[in-house]
Amino acid sequence: MIKHIVIWKLKESAHGNDLHTNARLIRERLEALRGRIPGMTAIEVGVDCSLTKSSGDVVLYSEFVDREALDGYQRHPEHLALKPFIGEATFERRVVDYERGSC
Repeated sequence: MIKHIVIWKLKESAHGNDLHTNARLIRERLEALRGRIPGMTAIEVGVDCSLTKSSGDVVLYSEFVDREALDGYQRHPEHLALKPFIGEATFERRVVDYERGSC
């Protein structure tokens, strides 16, 4: 199993929306992928409520049956359709992909 975690810091405004609106929209759009991506076994999206300088604004936690399923997600048309919206709203992105016991 591969775990895929992404943390985004969002711009104060983008798409004519404030940060909090974009965080909610990103969460809704990512969660809409549930059950639509082959090999994705879990997806959870959180919006930060601590509001500290060191916290991210949105986090994605997802699990895939294997590396091939994660690669398929990266190329999946529904995922690709989200990337421009998220990219425009984001000023920083961090990602970790890992398997238990790897590396």
